[in-house]
Amino acid sequence: MQMISSPIKIWRALMSSALLLALLCSADLAWSQNFPDKPLRLVVPYAPGGSADIAARLIADEWGKRLGQPVIVDNRAGASGNLGMDLVAKSRADGYTLSLNTVSQSINPSLFERMPFDTLKDLRAVGTVATSQHVLVVNNQVAAKTVAELVALAKSRPGKMAFGSAGTGSTFHMAAELFKAESNTFILHVPYRGGGPALIDTISGQVDMSFPVLSAAQQHVQAGKLRALAVTGPKRSAMLPDVPTMAEAGLKNYVFETWFVISAPVAIAQDTLAALNRSLNDTLNAPEVKARLAREGFDSWPQTPVQADALIRSEYQRWKKLIAQKGIKAD
Repeated sequence: MQMISSPIKIWRALMSSALLLALLCSADLAWSQNFPDKPLRLVVPYAPGGSADIAARLIADEWGKRLGQPVIVDNRAGASGNLGMDLVAKSRADGYTLSLNTVSQSINPSLFERMPFDTLKDLRAVGTVATSQHVLVVNNQVAAKTVAELVALAKSRPGKMAFGSAGTGSTFHMAAELFKAESNTFILHVPYRGGGPALIDTISGQVDMSFPVLSAAQQHVQAGKLRALAVTGPKRSAMLPDVPTMAEAGLKNYVFETWFVISAPVAIAQDTLAALNRSLNDTLNAPEVKARLAREGFDSWPQTPVQADALIRSEYQRWKKLIAQKGIKAD
């Protein structure tokens, strides 16, 4: 009797396990189908008013409408973006805590000796949001009227000219370092606590040049306070249509754009990730959102999670090489 009952007990145990597994799968499916059922938090790892914050606020309301829940922008500035990104990387991977970061997500791992999280292992891209060009500007005391003239001037005075940035490792800084590498010039770096102060000191002549985002520089260029020599992207900008690209100005291999990406903790469920990406891309493809972004100097750029992850990894390799060549370290 014991020999007969033992297989029966095993069979019953197996059936109980199968039933439990089925119930768990059903519960998980029901949960994913109900996502989201509460507001989402979109962490911007910088202070309010910067380009990442602006991009987040330009899409948040419309994205929330498509998700059926509010998307709340949460600024968590500190450590060049690492503070807010660490918060997201270590959050519950349920799709309710996300980040919106810039190219700094690919730069910082090579810039800092120690990182509180692993950019490539702890985060999963939801999708890209937009790109934004920078522009090379000089103050009116600088004699150069073109990029070629500026390069010649810098080579004639190695280490005597200076550029201002929003801080070590900022997009302002890396755009300039790429310029120096491509033009083979030695120009001093003066880091500021933000792009605003760097731009003010460029206008006043405390530094010779800067690489601000287009939206920040446009009014000063049009008012004649700064001279724009080239935009940094692959094509001219409608904001400054008469200003050439770097390639048109003679630096054939120079292309730099700030991009914005939304990320989640790496363990996020695939169906949740798909729902977030689908609603995000629907938002970015909406004519009113595209127009809103364009007015602020952004080009809408919807992509899949796979494409966005590939971008982060490719840019990581690009900046790792340049940072090592230049010996750049975080402050």
